[in-house]
Amino acid sequence: MDKFMSWMTDSFAPKVNKIAKNAWVASIQDAILTAMPMIFIGSFATILSIVKDFWKGFPDFSMISTFSFGLFSIFLAYLIPESIMNHKGHKGVSKQAGLAGLAFFLMLVYPQITADGHIKFDLNTFGTGGMIAALIAGLFVGFVMNLFSKWKFIGEDSPIPDFVAVWFNTLIPIIVILLIGWIFTFEMNINVYDVVNSIFSPLIHLGQSFWGFVLIFFLGFSFLYTFGISSWVLYPVQTAIALPAIAENQANFAAGKAVTNIFTVETGSLFLIGGGGATLALCIMLAFMAKSQRLRMIGKASLVPSIFNINEPIVFGAPIAFNPILMIPMWINGLLGPILTWFVMKIGLVPIPHEPFQLWYLPGPIQNWIITASFIGLIYFIVLFVLSWIVYYPFFKIYDKQAVKQDAELAEEGE
Repeated sequence: MDKFMSWMTDSFAPKVNKIAKNAWVASIQDAILTAMPMIFIGSFATILSIVKDFWKGFPDFSMISTFSFGLFSIFLAYLIPESIMNHKGHKGVSKQAGLAGLAFFLMLVYPQITADGHIKFDLNTFGTGGMIAALIAGLFVGFVMNLFSKWKFIGEDSPIPDFVAVWFNTLIPIIVILLIGWIFTFEMNINVYDVVNSIFSPLIHLGQSFWGFVLIFFLGFSFLYTFGISSWVLYPVQTAIALPAIAENQANFAAGKAVTNIFTVETGSLFLIGGGGATLALCIMLAFMAKSQRLRMIGKASLVPSIFNINEPIVFGAPIAFNPILMIPMWINGLLGPILTWFVMKIGLVPIPHEPFQLWYLPGPIQNWIITASFIGLIYFIVLFVLSWIVYYPFFKIYDKQAVKQDAELAEEGE
C-alpha cells in the first residue's frame, strides 16, 4: 500500500494534473464550464415542467430549455476556439476564432438548401446531439488559428491600429477554415456531422455499458479525487457521453419510446450524496460523533457544503485525500453507488432520468425526487445513504481514535 501511495502521489498524479493543464484540454473544460449556466436554465425548465404535471393551465416553458440547453453545441463551437486562443497567448484574435468556430460548425451539421434558396437546419444538431461535432470543429479551428498566429501580415510594430491589424491577420486563416467546410459539405457532399458521430459512437456505447458507467464515475468522482486530482480531468469525456444521452432520453420520452441511456449527469447525481464518494454520512459522523475536537470542528464546518453536495472541505480538511484510512471507504462507496444504480435502473426499479436537470447542488432528497420524477427516488436516496453510513462507520471509528491520540500528543508538546 505504501509503494502504491508513493507511486500515485509522486508519479501518476503529477502526470494527470499536467494533462489537465494542457492548453487544449483546459480549453475544452473552460468552454463547458462557461456554458454551464445555459444547462442550469434548462434544469429550471425541468422544475417548471413538474408544476405543469399538476396544473394543466400552467404555461409551457419547454422552449426556454430549447433555446438554452438546446443550443449547447453552438455555444461550444464559439467558446472552444476562443478559449484556445486565450490559453495560447493570442487573446487579440480570440473572438475572431470563436466566430470562425461558429461558422465552421454550422457547415459541419450539414444544412439543407431548399429549392427556393432557404437554408434549413436540424435543431437537434444545435443541442447536445451535436456536441462531439462542436468539439471537433472548435479544436480544428483553434489549431488553424493558432498556426496562422505565428505568421502575421501586419506586425506589432506597425503604425496601423491594432483592431485593423487583427482584421487582416485573421482573414487568411478564417478563409482557409471556411473553404475546408465548404468543400466537405457543399462540394463533396459529405455529412461531416454524421461521420464524426459514427467515429465516436464506440465511446458513447462504452459509457452506456456497465463497466464504462461504473469505471468513469468511480475514477472521476472518487479514486482520482482522493489523490488530489480534480474530477474535471474526465469532465470532457463524461460530458460528451452524458449530455447527448439525456437529450436522446428526453426525445424518446416525448415520443413515447423507451428511455434507455443510464449514463447521464442526472443519474450520477443520485449517488453523489454529499459529493463524490457519498461523503455526507462521514461528514455527519465527524460533526456529531467524533471524540476528536479537531475532527468535530472540521465536520461542522463542512456540513452545510456537504448537504449541498460540495465535499472539497471534508476531502481536503479531514482529510480524505492521501489518507489511506478514509480513502478506502470513499473508493468502496465510489463503486457501490454506480453499481447499484446501474442494476436498479436496468431492471426498472428506479426510473431512468428523461429530463435535463443539473442543479447538482440541491440536497439529495429533493434532487432524487426531481430527477427520477418518482417517490422511488426518495426511497433510493435513503437506501444509498444508509449503505454509505455502514461503509464509512468502522473507518471513521479507527480514524477518530487515531486523531484523539494525535490531539493528545500535540497538547503535551504544547505544554
